[in-house]
Amino acid sequence: MSTLEIRNLHATVESDGEPREILRGVDLTVAGGQTHAVMGPNGSGKSTLAYVIAGHPKYTVTEGSITLDGANVLDMSVDERARAGLFLAMQYPVEVPGVSVSNFLRTSATAVRGEAPKLRLWIKEMKEAMAALQIDPSFAERSINEGFSGGEKKRHEILQLELLKPRIAVLDETDSGLDVDALKIVAEGVNRFQADGTTGTLLITHYTRILRYIHPDFVHVFVDGRIVESGGPELAQRLEDEGYERFVKAGSAA
Repeated sequence: MSTLEIRNLHATVESDGEPREILRGVDLTVAGGQTHAVMGPNGSGKSTLAYVIAGHPKYTVTEGSITLDGANVLDMSVDERARAGLFLAMQYPVEVPGVSVSNFLRTSATAVRGEAPKLRLWIKEMKEAMAALQIDPSFAERSINEGFSGGEKKRHEILQLELLKPRIAVLDETDSGLDVDALKIVAEGVNRFQADGTTGTLLITHYTRILRYIHPDFVHVFVDGRIVESGGPELAQRLEDEGYERFVKAGSAA
């Protein structure tokens, strides 16, 4: 089983020519077989955490560490992180005109697995994964996310997750913009990914509705660039009932 360890992580972003601190000392461990939900209000830094883990060049790590099974993630390029087993499902998946879904997925699988999957077996594997996510087979030949609805884009992200089989998946607001049916389909895909008990998931979300279908082992409240409280699934219900206001006030007072 793999383990992602984040220790005292600080990160900044350039704002009006000056560095502005977004992450202010994040400590978090995600082990294989675990699902962690990170919840917090808009602007708290949740998505920044996801992007820093993935290696977005917009952010500068000023202190702390990120390791994956003991290896220093911060020393890795973006593609090295992906090959090492880190996966990011983005809140706003981008369009890539001219690159078909099938070519992208097979190229990605080749990079991750170290060799090209045999074409006949790959086509079967891809079709089965697409069927499970209720993705029309014709999407395989369309350009990535071009003309896709919000739900189709999110299902395509989970299709990547199921086919690439990373060690740790970071899912940044995967429930954003999904209707109830699409939410269930996406959640089922995440649950299939977790089913072998060896992979870990870091689920970033505003709302508890996705947690009706993906049951976290741990819930973390994220405010002002840091985790201010952690607990079990019952913490998500408290957030549903009470909101984030008391955590925001406590953070401001501190």
